[in-house]
Amino acid sequence: MLHFDAAAVQRALPWERLIPALRQAFIQGCTVPARHPHAIGQQGTALLMPAWREGGCLGVKTVTIFPGNGALGLPGVHAIYSLFSATTGVPLAVMDGSELTARRTAAASALAASLLARPDAQRLVLVGAGRVSALVPGALRAVLPGLQQVRVWNRHPHAAKALALQLQAQGFDAVATADLQGAVEQAHTVSCATMATQALVQGAWLQAGAHLDLIGSFTPAMREADGNCFARSRVFVDTEEALAKAGDVLQAIAEGAFTAQALQGTLASLCLGQGLNRRTPQEITLFKSVGTALEDLAAAELVLAAADNPPPFA
Repeated sequence: MLHFDAAAVQRALPWERLIPALRQAFIQGCTVPARHPHAIGQQGTALLMPAWREGGCLGVKTVTIFPGNGALGLPGVHAIYSLFSATTGVPLAVMDGSELTARRTAAASALAASLLARPDAQRLVLVGAGRVSALVPGALRAVLPGLQQVRVWNRHPHAAKALALQLQAQGFDAVATADLQGAVEQAHTVSCATMATQALVQGAWLQAGAHLDLIGSFTPAMREADGNCFARSRVFVDTEEALAKAGDVLQAIAEGAFTAQALQGTLASLCLGQGLNRRTPQEITLFKSVGTALEDLAAAELVLAAADNPPPFA
């Protein structure tokens, strides 16, 4: 059984390999049971996220969520990914699940943007300055080569400035901003990856032709965008699970700004080319992701394939 730490996972998942692999995975499909949550003590949660492909690999991501870790100086979320043969059950590999999750999440946003954003997009606003936000510009630039200007907003200004400096080192025209409205009004693409529980982005700010990417809001109580964002947009989700779990979607429905029937499609239907892509330069598109174990499995298979001596029974 092979072991891949965070650095090895990163090396094995460059955007030019990961984004096409996700697209192919959504086209092919796989078996993805519902995720299994388990309460651990008074504050902890364990999530099990399985997926498998007949005759291929079986993967299980184990995620631990301990919100009180911040007081201990520790991240609140950790993950490990275990990969097995779906034919024999033989263990193949264990890998850093946190790095794998962050990269596949940014890659899924880039995949959606390749089909929904204006191909001439140049200006990006990042809402949030965490691990996923740091990866999004590079992933988007892999599919939107003209993307150059990045404005970073975060509720902690020092974090926005630190991320802007990182992005400058990657060749982006990146600066931190305290004016979220002004930045969004000028943006071709807006990507939100936060733990917000109240809307940060207002639909009235979105210019014609904008693409809004919502990554946070993975529980009903969380929210990054107001109902007007949904009312003004053609709305897509990674999987229909978003209709039951994403606070952005659920709260927009409760307010009458959106309906499940108005959903334009999923990432699978987009990848299958069912005539759902951006139709005009002026329309506003919105992509809401909640994550799926299909993405984890596709990424993990890439990591295994990059090994010097992958197991012959993989």
